[in-house]
Amino acid sequence: MTERSLAPRRYAANQLERLRILLVEDDEGDAFLVRELLSEAEAPFDLTVASSLREAQDLLTGIECILLDLGLPDAEGIDGLRKLLSVAGSAAVCVLTGRSDEHLGVQAVAEGAQDYLVKGQVDGVLLIRSLRYAVERKRADENARLLREVELRQAESARLERGLLPQPLMQTTEVAVEPFYRSGRAMGLLGGDFYDVVQVGDDRLHVIVGDVCGHGVDEAALGVELRVAWRALVLAGVPEEQVLPSLEQVLMSERRAREVFATVASAVIDLPGNRATVRLAGHPPPVVLSGGRVAPVAARTGIVLGVRPAPTPATELEFTGHDWSLLMYTDGLIEGHTGAGSERLDVDGLCKLLDEPAARDVPIPALPAWLVGRADQDNGGPLTDDVAMLLISRGGGR
Repeated sequence: MTERSLAPRRYAANQLERLRILLVEDDEGDAFLVRELLSEAEAPFDLTVASSLREAQDLLTGIECILLDLGLPDAEGIDGLRKLLSVAGSAAVCVLTGRSDEHLGVQAVAEGAQDYLVKGQVDGVLLIRSLRYAVERKRADENARLLREVELRQAESARLERGLLPQPLMQTTEVAVEPFYRSGRAMGLLGGDFYDVVQVGDDRLHVIVGDVCGHGVDEAALGVELRVAWRALVLAGVPEEQVLPSLEQVLMSERRAREVFATVASAVIDLPGNRATVRLAGHPPPVVLSGGRVAPVAARTGIVLGVRPAPTPATELEFTGHDWSLLMYTDGLIEGHTGAGSERLDVDGLCKLLDEPAARDVPIPALPAWLVGRADQDNGGPLTDDVAMLLISRGGGR
């Protein structure tokens, strides 16, 4: 810079935050003049000077604004700006141009710079104001980018959740199915909990509740694949004892890592026979509400899917009368605390909740939401994991 304002104005800066500036300028005279202009404005600032782009890359920590000369020995013109922008992170970048190169300033803004300043045409007040405006614009751009990323993640999560939680595929009026799902995304989580209901013929209802270990988009996507695969296997008429082994094959071929596994509870309800065949692969047992009693299904449990392929044992369940409910759920419901200490709700605690007098007054369609509310209450706040439930009821169910 070879010119300087003859009528500098003082910058009212007693309440401004200190601005951390990196000047990338190989001309010592121009660097001295920039420092003088900033001092002239009486604004709080810390100025660091680098004479090359390579030196600047080592000085970026804590920098809020970079003032870049477009004529450096190791980076010329727009190419130098591009290199700096690739490493600048959250720092705003303003470029310095000569009078004959204003077109470069316009091009620099198009490439991602926050502003451009023409050497010799700014005083101290204008310089510091431009730098502060550049920092605020950069912050606004960064906030808008982060907001957009959140919106995209939310939209992606919503699509995945729709895949995890289908409409029950059934025609019978013999039983009513109340699905329930609450995402753990309130705690920044998205899990692979899933459920599905498929009726085969007039007399058999297939139901499943599952949970892919871990939290994230990959786990949720795998949960969607497993649910879709299970529905396809059931509709294709695969024998009941072969459905879960086939599902395990899908899991092992589609998972992103060998340590990923899934737990599953499935049941095939024989409507005319008023009974069910229950299979558990590392999953907590369903709970039966019948005749005024609440009890977990005494089912044998196989190992989780994805560890070591093995047959999942089947347990035959005979319902008493035609007035019962079968509650299937993921472990997010029972892993909350029950007050002080580390004690968890667990299956026994869930049965006690369902046996409370208050629970008996809750209509069947509202019972899953009531359960989650009570679990939240005992936990001292919202449960951190996803919760999926299926409540299958016959004849009123209580």
